[in-house]
Amino acid sequence: MESISVFNMLKIGVGPSSSHTLGPWRAAARWIEKLKKSGDFDKVTGVSVQLFGSLALTGKGHASDVAVMMGLMGTDPVSFPIDEIQGVIATIHSEEKIHLNSEKEISFIPSEHIVFNRKFLEFHPNGMKFIAQFPDGSKKAEAYYSIGGGFVVQKERKRAKKKIEKFSHFPFPIEKATQLLEYCAQEQKSVSEIVFQNELSLRPETEIKEGLKEIWNVMLDSMYVGCHTEGRLPGGLNVIRRAYETHSKLIGEQPYTTPYEWIKSIRGTQVKFRQILKWVSCFALAVNEVNASLGRVVTAPTNGSAGVIPAVLMYYLVIENHDGNYEDIYKFLLVSGEIGSLFKKGATISAAMGGCQAEIGVSSAMAAGALTELMGGTPDQVLMAAEIAMEHHLGLTCDPIAGLVQIPCIERNAMGAIKAINACEMALDRDPGDAKIPLDKVIATMWETAKDMATKYKETSEGGLAVQVNMSDC
Repeated sequence: MESISVFNMLKIGVGPSSSHTLGPWRAAARWIEKLKKSGDFDKVTGVSVQLFGSLALTGKGHASDVAVMMGLMGTDPVSFPIDEIQGVIATIHSEEKIHLNSEKEISFIPSEHIVFNRKFLEFHPNGMKFIAQFPDGSKKAEAYYSIGGGFVVQKERKRAKKKIEKFSHFPFPIEKATQLLEYCAQEQKSVSEIVFQNELSLRPETEIKEGLKEIWNVMLDSMYVGCHTEGRLPGGLNVIRRAYETHSKLIGEQPYTTPYEWIKSIRGTQVKFRQILKWVSCFALAVNEVNASLGRVVTAPTNGSAGVIPAVLMYYLVIENHDGNYEDIYKFLLVSGEIGSLFKKGATISAAMGGCQAEIGVSSAMAAGALTELMGGTPDQVLMAAEIAMEHHLGLTCDPIAGLVQIPCIERNAMGAIKAINACEMALDRDPGDAKIPLDKVIATMWETAKDMATKYKETSEGGLAVQVNMSDC
């Protein structure tokens, strides 16, 4: 039985895409590590990379080539200073050299050595091959697949929706939502308590809480930065950052100097219903504007859907509960991570496999369930909220204009956050156990819908808005 840690679902990384940016970055770094372990690294005289399928079709807009180069250099997407990325890439282009693992310099011309191949590999739409060349002219190739949420696998995986990492020692192994409910009833524990017990089998409590706090701080920082940065997003669509203006109108003259003082300032404003909608939308827009500009965000469960969970958690802290604390934040992240893992096990969190329902739909379900627990909902109501949120995202396509994670992606995060809050309220108004459609059935339906969806609506920019709207229209 597959068991996925919350820290697998909520990863700190660099935008704009978990599958097209973070995944290739990690794959390149993993390939370099494999070369070192095999003893081949010191013999390498040249490298080339082929990006296939969805990675090729939307790779430029997702900065997949940039990510590959950063990974080949052995840098860490969690900690590398994002404001230095463009300078590093410019140097590679100008010098036509790259420092493999930051220790071995070889000739490298990005336009020649990174090939965008529109062919789809059979195993997964997001395939890539890394090829090493040696002094005797021989070559060695390795294929990797970025399957969503920053997860990277090789072809040993039989199907893209199969397990990534197995922890056989989880005290409460969970494959289905029904099993999660059974554990909650059997142990008389909430969803977050069950998930926390599983995490304790992997790492000590202090490490769990510090890790969750770091995740939240990155989420908070991405909201803060997005709300305080004006201008236009890179990429050619000329998209104006909207969070800045919206935030300026909402916050008024409230004084603050840090993100946590900012939270207190928002709590001190007189928030009416219409302003609540604006605040939640503002938080979500802010995160994904940061993501679209190669900023640091948390996959939740992906970069393209990174704004939903922070926006809903922020809503709870500044609107619903002014006494909310880190314990609430821990619970929210634990529940959301577990719900996301249910979708990963039973369906997919890759837009290249399932369309946007696999990203915004899943993130909305994750946020809805997590908010429901904090609002006092039972485990049944938690999963009911997740089901309601996903049910109304079924069939959502992924059709980014120009292959950029901007239109309609950024606005969809705001819509997903609002739907999550609405789903929570509807679940709380229902009697526990009164769900007509179990979460497992919706997950199965989502996967069937994903398989039936035409390829052009799966992050290829070959259908929908991507072909109806030209860059000149923007």
